[in-house]
Amino acid sequence: MKLFIRNLIHPSRRGREIDDAVLTITEEDAARLEWPLSKGWFRGIWWISLCILVILAGRVFILNTVQGEKYQGMAERNSLRTLSISAPRGIIYDRTGQALVQNIPTLDLVVVPSDLPHEEESRVREQELLAEIIAIDREISSLAFEAPRNTVSPILLKSGLTQEEMLLFLSRKTDFPGVAVAQSAKREYKDGPIFSHIIGYEGRIKQEELSLYPEYGSSDTLGKEGIERSYETFLRGRSGIQRVEVDALGKVKKDLGMSQPISGNDIILHVDAELQKKLFDSLSTLLETKKLKRAAAIAMNPQTGGILALVSLPSYDNNLFSGGIHQKQYQELLGDDARPLFNRAVNGEYPPGSTLKPVIAAAALAEGVVNEHTEIESRGGISIGKFFFGDWKAHGFTDIRRAIAVSSDVYFYSVGGGYGGIPGLGMRRMKAYEEFFGYGKKTGIDIPVEASGFLPDPDWKQKRFGERWYIGDDYNASIGQGFVTATPLQVLNSIATISNGGILREPRLVSDTRDISGKLSSIESPIVRKDFIDASILKIVREGMRETVVEGTAQLLKELPVAVAGKTGTAQFGTGKDTHGWFVSFAPFERPEIALIVLVEGQGEEGYNAVPVTKEVYQWYFDHQGSQKESQ
Repeated sequence: MKLFIRNLIHPSRRGREIDDAVLTITEEDAARLEWPLSKGWFRGIWWISLCILVILAGRVFILNTVQGEKYQGMAERNSLRTLSISAPRGIIYDRTGQALVQNIPTLDLVVVPSDLPHEEESRVREQELLAEIIAIDREISSLAFEAPRNTVSPILLKSGLTQEEMLLFLSRKTDFPGVAVAQSAKREYKDGPIFSHIIGYEGRIKQEELSLYPEYGSSDTLGKEGIERSYETFLRGRSGIQRVEVDALGKVKKDLGMSQPISGNDIILHVDAELQKKLFDSLSTLLETKKLKRAAAIAMNPQTGGILALVSLPSYDNNLFSGGIHQKQYQELLGDDARPLFNRAVNGEYPPGSTLKPVIAAAALAEGVVNEHTEIESRGGISIGKFFFGDWKAHGFTDIRRAIAVSSDVYFYSVGGGYGGIPGLGMRRMKAYEEFFGYGKKTGIDIPVEASGFLPDPDWKQKRFGERWYIGDDYNASIGQGFVTATPLQVLNSIATISNGGILREPRLVSDTRDISGKLSSIESPIVRKDFIDASILKIVREGMRETVVEGTAQLLKELPVAVAGKTGTAQFGTGKDTHGWFVSFAPFERPEIALIVLVEGQGEEGYNAVPVTKEVYQWYFDHQGSQKESQ
């Protein structure tokens, strides 16, 4: 206060005039010049300031020391991000180099949860607004928008955006923080319905599958069926990595480098695409003509075990599944009583009927039940007590070759269950030999989900039905009926084993894999069993199958330019008169290079529908082979 007064007075008169001013100042002026503060005020302000400083210091300590690592990581994730770059999936080729699938570039809509608005209300509003302009599955959208906030990996919202959807989204991009368009690819399958039961399909990984494939992300694809599934590790490749710097909205501000993805390996099949198409077309035409719905066919190289063609009808278009099938379409496929998704060639279990007789013949010869000259008379059936086991006609006296050729049931009743002077094999020995030829177990083919068929025995029947095994059960089993079931692939594999001299193999669809450097790696068809039966016995059986074509039940094939051997078969199913019609064969007879089985379900009583299909396919195949040789 004194300093203020002193500044108002001229310096030369400062001493005397200050004293006068102080002495002469009024009480009112003094009140204006002085405002006394108590010590309590100063003490309160000091303590408040100290508390604030202590709180701030404590908070800084917690953030930097106690939770420093947590927030440092969050800061880095907000600024630095690692993006996965999907590797191109390997291509699948037929044996001639024809590509059966290709990768088509697409654009997907994805969500990065860490970039979404923090407020739940804002996220819900964004989700609803997005649904107004792009049709997105509600459940998938909810999972993405409700994902944990610290999730930085993109979550797929919708794959394969149309151009209209993409442009509409980009025009309003600022309304959707955390949502982005990402480059991707989907599989396009050539002639989808023709090859679908071989190749299968790939699709987006499901939530429940992530636990089985921990190295996959929620936006990755996965082989679901067929070759796509069983060779997933070869086809998938290795994803690349791109490191980028992003802002708070998730926009890329700076590219910090990348490692390039490595393409998956290519797959080369034993399958001949043109033979597959021919078999598919011939079988489809038969079904349409006869007003039937279900059939299956397989062609195999009996020397290598390689599958040359595999057809199951009705079929489905695997392109429907690539990128995600619409629920309505999926329900239509599931609701079709002809079951187009079901692969009858490897999963259908049927009574093999007379196609089992070559195996029973080999067993009877090996066990000495009959020899190649033993003749048994068929008068049209066998009576056992009050039961009659009929033959499809009276064949008279037949030896084992002719019994195969004309498919004499009485002959095989006798060698299977015994009759007159023939002791019979009995079910246990029949089962043992059937297993030698691959019945009753999965063949090991390299696509997933294969049925094993079924071979009964007396113990099983007692346990299952509480009944003993009767001779009638032996009779039924000896002609491939009763409780015996097999898949078309098992029947074909058994005949391929007979044709090649007794080598049972695991069938293979894939012949080679090829890496990005072009190196081929062969996929072998392992030998399951060999040298289990004398070659001379198999020769007799093959001669009987040749007689089937020359003077037996498949004489339609005599017109072909090559010698064919085969075996027809019919097997009743259900309680009606419907039968499944079989024909299994191999050609050329002296050195087989193709074995073929055709199964037609529910053909009625009008005959062997499978034989004309076989003739048409063989005619095409050997004409085609000749044309190829001439052009070489």
